[in-house]
Amino acid sequence: MSCTFKTIRRVEFHETDMAGIVHFSNFYKYMEQAEHEYYRSLGMTIVDKQPDGSVIGWPRVSAQCSFESPAFYGDLLEIRLTIERVGVKSLTIEYDFWRDDTKIAKGRMKTVCCHFTHGEPMKSIEIPEWIQQKIEDSQHPTT
Repeated sequence: MSCTFKTIRRVEFHETDMAGIVHFSNFYKYMEQAEHEYYRSLGMTIVDKQPDGSVIGWPRVSAQCSFESPAFYGDLLEIRLTIERVGVKSLTIEYDFWRDDTKIAKGRMKTVCCHFTHGEPMKSIEIPEWIQQKIEDSQHPTT
């Protein structure tokens, strides 16, 4: 059974359009912010600097979001992040957006674990065991 990470964010005025509705593009930012908070909850960061100066990071391969109800300035949105799939090199994450009992949107992002070395092209790598373990532990918390 998977566990869902939850975070809350308030809709800011600058994130809305002339009708006072959250502009669709902001949901992608919200997904990324929730992803970063999830990594922080694991004691990690989305950009893991290595001793040799290189970096392990997570570029996006795909992102999508469908909308069910508008969100407005001042709304408190609960973002529920669930790891849908852990692949050899990739993570697929689902995001559900709620305002109280109203479902606002559903998103999904697929990211690939990559190694970045200055002056070289990025290279996809297998998800390191220590990262896999932290993700696994977050999916099966102790009670």
